[in-house]
Amino acid sequence: MQRIISYPISVVYIFFFGLTLVVFHPIQWFCFNVFGYDALKRSVSVLNLFLMRCTHILGTYYSFNNPFDLPTDRPLIMVCNHQSMYDIPPIIWHMRANHPKFVSKIELGRGLPSVSYNLNHGGSVLIDRKDSKQALIQIAKLGTYIETHKRSAVIFPEGTRSKTGHPKKFQPTGLKMLIKKAPSALIVPISINNSWKMMRYGKFPLGLGSHITFDVHRPVEISGDIDDLIAKIEKQVTDGVTSFK
Repeated sequence: MQRIISYPISVVYIFFFGLTLVVFHPIQWFCFNVFGYDALKRSVSVLNLFLMRCTHILGTYYSFNNPFDLPTDRPLIMVCNHQSMYDIPPIIWHMRANHPKFVSKIELGRGLPSVSYNLNHGGSVLIDRKDSKQALIQIAKLGTYIETHKRSAVIFPEGTRSKTGHPKKFQPTGLKMLIKKAPSALIVPISINNSWKMMRYGKFPLGLGSHITFDVHRPVEISGDIDDLIAKIEKQVTDGVTSFK
C-alpha cells in the first residue's frame, strides 16, 4: 500500500527537487563568477538545505548527532558508510563550517543542474571508477587541497552504496591516499542510517517516512600504523550502522 501511495507523492517531490536544482544553478554561477568561492560555498549550503526540505514531502526527517566541537583551522577527513544520494545534503548543510568536499563519480560532473556545477567548481573531485590510476590522482589532489586550505574531504570507503543498509567492507586505498596527502587532518567517522530506505523500491517511487540519522563519532588523530588506524575507523562507522533490511 505504501508503494502505491508513494507514486503520486514521489511525482510532487521530483518536481520540487528538479525545480530547486534548476533555480540554484544560475545562483551558483552568479555567486562564483561575481563574488568568488565563499559566495559559491554559501549558495551550495543553502541549496542543500532546500534539497533536504524537499524530502519532507516524502515524510523524510533527519537527526544529525554531533556532540563534538570540530576545529575549523585544520583539515578534516570525514569517513562515512554510504546508503544513497540522500547521505550528501545533510553532511553539506550540518558540516558547512568545515567546507566538506566529496569524492564523486565522474558521471555526476556533467548534465546535472547545480550538482555538476558545484562538483566542478567547489573543490570536490571526480573519479572514473574504471580507471584506478585516474581515481588515485584525483583523490591525491583532494588531499592536497584540504591540507592547503584547511577544509574537509568526505569519503565513502565502501566504494558503492549499500542498497540494504548493511555495511560493506572498506576499500582503504583512497582513504590511505587522503591521509598521505593531508597528514595534519583529523579523521571524523560518521555512521549513516536509513537513507537506503528512500530508495527501497529503486529510483521510483521513493520510500516514505524515512528517519535518516547521522552519528558523528569521536574524532581520531592520524598516528601509528595506518592499517590499524583504518580498521579502528571502520569499526567505529560500522558499529553505528543498525538499519539493516
